Amino acid sequence: MARVSRQDPPQFPGQRAHPVDEVLPVGKLTLYGFQHVLAFYAGAVIVPIVLGNALGLSREELVYLINADLLTCGIASIIQALGVWKIGARLPLVQGVTFTAVSPMIAIGLGAGGGTAGLLVVYGAVITAGIATFLFAPFFSKLVKYFPPIVIGTILTVIGLTLIPQGLQDAAGGAQLKGHPEYGDTKNLLYALGTLLFILLVVRLGKSYLSSLAVLLGLVVGTGVAWLLGDADFSGVGSADWFGVSTPFHYGMPKFEVFPIIAMVVVMLITMVETTGDVYAIGEITGKKVDNATVANALRADGVATVLGGVFNSFPYVAFAENIGLVRMSKVMSRFVVVAAGGFMIIMGLLPKAGSVVAAIPHPVLGGAAIAMFGMVAAVGIQILGKVDLREERNALILAVSLAAALLPGAVAPFFERMPEDVRAVLNSGITLGSLTAVLLNLFFNVFTGRKSMEIDWDEIEDDDPADAHQPAAAHEPADPYGRPGPQHPQGAYGSSAPRHPQGGYNPQATQGMQAPHDPQGPPWGTPAH
Repeated sequence: MARVSRQDPPQFPGQRAHPVDEVLPVGKLTLYGFQHVLAFYAGAVIVPIVLGNALGLSREELVYLINADLLTCGIASIIQALGVWKIGARLPLVQGVTFTAVSPMIAIGLGAGGGTAGLLVVYGAVITAGIATFLFAPFFSKLVKYFPPIVIGTILTVIGLTLIPQGLQDAAGGAQLKGHPEYGDTKNLLYALGTLLFILLVVRLGKSYLSSLAVLLGLVVGTGVAWLLGDADFSGVGSADWFGVSTPFHYGMPKFEVFPIIAMVVVMLITMVETTGDVYAIGEITGKKVDNATVANALRADGVATVLGGVFNSFPYVAFAENIGLVRMSKVMSRFVVVAAGGFMIIMGLLPKAGSVVAAIPHPVLGGAAIAMFGMVAAVGIQILGKVDLREERNALILAVSLAAALLPGAVAPFFERMPEDVRAVLNSGITLGSLTAVLLNLFFNVFTGRKSMEIDWDEIEDDDPADAHQPAAAHEPADPYGRPGPQHPQGAYGSSAPRHPQGGYNPQATQGMQAPHDPQGPPWGTPAH
């Protein structure tokens, strides 16, 4: 993140809105919105495909699940980005089915006999968990103080690092080719590498507007090359229906059973931690201040979307990390782009033929783009970790052990196969394990010992990234509750004693020799341990 000196910001005529709230021209909204859809599509449809195959659904039922998922994704994304009352973060967050819920839903569905009978039990648990998420959102948001930069940065790094292998798997040809000679074929890797290199070249050589469309252009060019060489199959487009509507409770009324409900509520608690990290990530990228109310609104939107998922034959929802990476790469921060993307998703959910066109993008091409986007999510986490003093051994241990826990499910799968079904359904996820480890270790090392944690400097962030995006950042700077320098806070940030760096950042070195509250457990966050 480029640094700018802290001085009186320039004034712009008409007090221009924050880049997040800027309404772009229709042409740009269309292009940028469709780019989000392409980046999102593969991850969106994989959950109903995996779940439907595991429960033994027919092809027709599987297609119906995909359409229902796309329709609900569109509605959920619009709610999250546009905002209704206290529902929705009003940030450029694309909503999709959470991967964390896949294993628990398969376990619940198979336990209920599989097929559509299993789906009814799944939907009962999903609806109940969505209601619980909505009701618990304001209370969970007050726990944000237990998510300092070391936790948020670690969670985002974990999300990025655990998703990158999925991008690499697509680059090799996709999970459906595992065990076949085509998996890892040189041709697949060349498609992925070519797509990735094309995206990098567009970012490097293209002008700002063109580079913001790098992922979209990479997917289009990669698919075009694959089609010319006979490796992109559009035959399914002709056989797809033109129109299809997902009706509420298509498979019958949901069944509400105690243990499936408990399992799904636990899953939603884990996704609430993930959503909190996603909200902070998009705040870091866009320079938009995130507070408890923002987190609560985002979680309420997750709850509403999850209830809608259960009603319209879909599943639990959370912000999609790959689209957060896309916002970082494109530097297009307008939430109305996500609203446009939500409109495209609704259309695709109602027009199976339109969705089948996007579904024809070859997996290696998607994998090449996904590698860059997932890597950008990890980069945002590392960027936040840059605010943490990792010379302090407790912070370093939180990061180190959490990363190790996140890699465990992928590295030692048999370990989880020996666990009880209910336990495995919740813990067999790198994102889940890594996030829970970061939260628990922070409680153990810092909260229960009374150590002070460092807040994210949102004032500094707001002055930073909008400048990188060539957008005015002055008119939208909100009042800062942390006491930044100004007429009402002449002493600077964090009260009267915390020093500031000459260029506006928090200066931990200058705290040496200054009077600070006694802490028997060690120095405060951001202060060297020596």
